Amino acid sequence: MPPEQDYYEVLGVRRDASQEEIQQAYRKLARTYHPDLNKDPGAEERFKDISEAYAVLSDPATRKRYDAFGPGFRQVPEDADPQTWRRAGAASGAGREAGSGFASGLGDGINLDDLLGGLFGGRVRGGFGTIPGADHEAELEVTVEEAYRDTQRTVSLGTAEGTRTLDVTIPAGVTDGQRIRLAGQGSQGSGGARAGDLYLIVRIAPHPRYRVQGRDVSTDLLLAPWEAALGTSVAVDLPDGEAKVTVPAGTSSGRRLRLRGRGLPNPRGKPGDLYAVAKIMVPRRLSRKERRLFEELAAESSFDPRRQR
Repeated sequence: MPPEQDYYEVLGVRRDASQEEIQQAYRKLARTYHPDLNKDPGAEERFKDISEAYAVLSDPATRKRYDAFGPGFRQVPEDADPQTWRRAGAASGAGREAGSGFASGLGDGINLDDLLGGLFGGRVRGGFGTIPGADHEAELEVTVEEAYRDTQRTVSLGTAEGTRTLDVTIPAGVTDGQRIRLAGQGSQGSGGARAGDLYLIVRIAPHPRYRVQGRDVSTDLLLAPWEAALGTSVAVDLPDGEAKVTVPAGTSSGRRLRLRGRGLPNPRGKPGDLYAVAKIMVPRRLSRKERRLFEELAAESSFDPRRQR
């Protein structure tokens, strides 16, 4: 994405847009420009821009830094003050225009070490000699099953020093959008300053069977009409194993049967729940005897589902 592009403009939202509005805008644009759905030559690049903008603006902490420092926020140390950073940038520009070095553009009454020392938390000594390394971000996709357990990943990180490969462990219980900080794994600092950090943003991949919302997981529970009417016990495959689900008699489609604590684990607290959502299925083809039995049931029963609402 060109540095002059504004993330808010990319998503087509106001700067004061709510997180929900940002998410809605992203989903709409993603459906339009996803390379699997849009074969236009420029769609893939547009989708990358949209995804990058959403990755920044969907996280409140990252969005706050973007609002404060602009597109180059990743190069700004965590403890930098926005006003001091802007003053340093303005002074740097003035010095270059004067053609006589950075210090000549600072003006009277401003001490270079004081200015940069405040910017970098007092770590700058001897002018530009000591500057902390830049932070980096990388997205990692895991499956729902992998989110239930510790998962190993290899990450390739490109920095000014070259490409590095890291073996990292994604802990059990990660949620979609969670940021994992690897201290000191960003770019190297200069003059002995600390290295930047690497932030891994976890994305849980779409799954054909499971749907994840926070730490809660839901899955369809397919039932025959007689199972739903009479009640039964059904074995269900879960991301972390198998469980028995008790289906009460008179269960209709859409009923959510909760399995407490069988959602995503939580290393620091209560795990999520798993919901088996009843979905009543009927045979596509009936044998002669099955048809006769259903006809007898239809003649005998006074049940009218359209009067039950």
